[in-house]
Amino acid sequence: MGESGKSIDVEKDMRALVAEILETEPDQLDLSAKFVKDLGMDSMMALEILAGIEKKYRIVIPEDMLSKFTDLEATIKLVTEILVKNKKI
Repeated sequence: MGESGKSIDVEKDMRALVAEILETEPDQLDLSAKFVKDLGMDSMMALEILAGIEKKYRIVIPEDMLSKFTDLEATIKLVTEILVKNKKI
């Protein structure tokens, strides 16, 4: 862990995490599908995803960013930004 040569595939990881919580297959998730409106995610599921992200990457997601996690595409972008900022990738 934490090796500079280790590649992190944020999209693959996020697809797997979201699919597990929504009980679907990762390849069935459309990048632009809205979590609540299109996928029927509730607030508890959203919290599970955020907790899963924080645990997997050992990062803290600032509260002011929570409302920006609206779909898979935005989630991948935000997690990547946090990982780059924290020098994890």
